[in-house]
Amino acid sequence: MSCSHTACLWQGSKLLVYGGENEHREYLSDVIIYDLKSSHWTQPEIRGAIPKGRARHAAAVYEDKLYIVGGLAGADTYTLDEICYLDLRTWTWSRSWSFVPRFDHSAWIWGGRIWVFGGLGPDMERTGDLWWLDLKSSPAFRSVPAFGATDSSQVERGHHARSTHGQYQQHNAATGSTGYTANSSSVQVRGFSVGSKSMAPGSMSSVKFVSGPDVPSQALGTHFHAYSSGALLDFVTPTGMLRPSECNLSALDLTTLQWQKLASGPEVFDPSYRWHYCAVNEDGTKAWLLGCAVEPSENGLANLEEYLSDVLPLDLRKFGLLGNGSAALPSMDMSRLPASDTHQTSNLSSLGADLACMFDHKEGKGSDFIVTALKEDFDDSMSTASASTAADTASMPHFLDEAAPTSPPIHVHRLLLMARWPHFNRLYNSEMAEFHTKRLHIPEPYSVVRAFLYYLYTDSIAKHPEFCKDLDDVAGLLVMAQMYDMPRLRLLCLHRLSRELDVEHAAVIWERAGTAQDGWLRKRAATYCLTHWGRVVRTEGFRQLSRRSMMELCEVIDVEGRVVGGEELEMVGGLGGGKFGVGGAGSEATRRRSLAQPSTTGDDDIEGQEDEGMELS
Repeated sequence: MSCSHTACLWQGSKLLVYGGENEHREYLSDVIIYDLKSSHWTQPEIRGAIPKGRARHAAAVYEDKLYIVGGLAGADTYTLDEICYLDLRTWTWSRSWSFVPRFDHSAWIWGGRIWVFGGLGPDMERTGDLWWLDLKSSPAFRSVPAFGATDSSQVERGHHARSTHGQYQQHNAATGSTGYTANSSSVQVRGFSVGSKSMAPGSMSSVKFVSGPDVPSQALGTHFHAYSSGALLDFVTPTGMLRPSECNLSALDLTTLQWQKLASGPEVFDPSYRWHYCAVNEDGTKAWLLGCAVEPSENGLANLEEYLSDVLPLDLRKFGLLGNGSAALPSMDMSRLPASDTHQTSNLSSLGADLACMFDHKEGKGSDFIVTALKEDFDDSMSTASASTAADTASMPHFLDEAAPTSPPIHVHRLLLMARWPHFNRLYNSEMAEFHTKRLHIPEPYSVVRAFLYYLYTDSIAKHPEFCKDLDDVAGLLVMAQMYDMPRLRLLCLHRLSRELDVEHAAVIWERAGTAQDGWLRKRAATYCLTHWGRVVRTEGFRQLSRRSMMELCEVIDVEGRVVGGEELEMVGGLGGGKFGVGGAGSEATRRRSLAQPSTTGDDDIEGQEDEGMELS
């Protein structure tokens, strides 16, 4: 029996279990493999200097290496600050380097870096610092460890016997039919001292989040951290000391280092349950929380028996997370990107970049079909005003008078549209009017239709100076994705709109989300509008809303709600965009944070955010 170990997925079908404590409270440093296909346990023959036995550490697999970070070890149970790795091709341990002292933390790999967040430090303090170490910039992390290399921390344990192959001798316990002797390998006696280590090679950085309306306080509640889609997810789940309204699902974008609240507690968590474990699938698209109800069962046995009796499944794509396969890598890891992505401003694959060169060229590119849209000066509020008729509109042919004003023609390729657009494929194969005229009219704004067709060519809705200029176009694409039942386009739109939501476009995004029948984005945009109401109502996007949409947006406010301004707003900490009653000085969460954490201040703004401060090192 072992606890406080780590289990990492490897090669899609194997679990690598490392470390932990056995029933005698001894720290372990063994590696055991569980094959998910054959349900068989094995223990590989390990070479090299075995690192300290530990528990409550973090582990991650990257390029056939198992990285181990931190943990608890030693007779006095001190906090380890080291990082080391096991080469899974040769089963050889590397030496250990000094990194960051942590236990009960999270570690993951993204962009050629190993990231560490949360957990507790040497003084048992909860921390929200983010650390990362570049694994690409040092040959020490890319080469195979030397066979029999000595870890500096092992020098003081020379009295331990070694085998002729450089291994520590194991207990002579009986081996079962699976080839694994439970808890017999690399048991560490709690009597060795701490040896000095050199700093980990490669670029090492850290950031401390000081304050902000969306920065989750690690000092309050039960947190589960997981990586998905280029972001760190923080599940702040209900506890007896935390109100349901103070729970949430937040995400830290690892590219911009900005926190965003994806959902409030009542949207995700039932307050009558307590969650004790969190798991995310390999694709980063689904999460599961395991726990139990607060109330005990009728027979009174609600302890271990029901500790993990309930499962809460969460579809992360609902919150605009693309999944690990679609998450963009940071620009510094150019060696792993397609050739067309080596330019920093490119967001296209190699094929997408080639097809983009053929888009909307009248001559010389083989275009054989024309698409038109509404004129640019047309009032587009009618094009997406009714959510109930959007899908019906997509299935109806659009017959135009020859003299009707339309946009300039967009020259496209019929075969590409048939392959990428199911609606067009059905329409063309039915030999409707468009089949004979080789012309199609889409009653949507010209810029949105161009962005839509450009997406069909490139599979990208990234910002483009000509084809996808701003979030208004992306919001229009969300409506078209709903109209034509294109789930990938819808997901891409949700991802970009939820992360780039700003004052200028918030009202338009709220309206288009309603047309596209996306309740999560609509509620998120409405909350943003109310938080920044004074600024939003002065934007061009708000003025362009229909009267009906304006009334609906105003009715989002509670019946007893009122506008707070002037000195009263300053007193509650709402000036500068702070969330009144949520992240402002008058909120209960803020008062608790002020008691639980030392007072710190930060003046630096990151990416124009006024409310979110951080310290870099």
